[in-house]
Amino acid sequence: MKWNFLLIFSIIVSILMACSHQTNIRSRIGEESIRREDLRKDRKSHQSNETFIGLASYYGEEFNGNKTANGETYDMNGLTGAHRSLPFGTICKVTNLENQRSVIIRINDRGPFVPNRILDLSRGAAAKLHGLSAGVLKVKIEILSYPEE
Repeated sequence: MKWNFLLIFSIIVSILMACSHQTNIRSRIGEESIRREDLRKDRKSHQSNETFIGLASYYGEEFNGNKTANGETYDMNGLTGAHRSLPFGTICKVTNLENQRSVIIRINDRGPFVPNRILDLSRGAAAKLHGLSAGVLKVKIEILSYPEE
């Protein structure tokens, strides 16, 4: 009886320890593979002159040096962004609608993972838009080009 209890207890502890292992969500997303067919379908659903308006935030130091979803090393001072569906390598012009400042970025990550946001900017891109103190910006995203196949 005592051995059964110890066995069950150790199994439960092992399961709980496995469930409690924390990895940040960007690392998990970065490990997922994105199939070429999905990117082609996605590219067909977007057009190069398309624009989006919505809220953008930025991510910085805590992710600096981690892998992005496309496998690159995240540089918080770079001019990059995370979007849920635009193909990696898409070039976008992002305009802060509060001050009309613009920056050209390249999509290299997935996100944002916060409801009602359409883009996560690198810290460098947010700085160019004078958006570091605001944290969340109302932006217009204009797709300039898609990556070559």
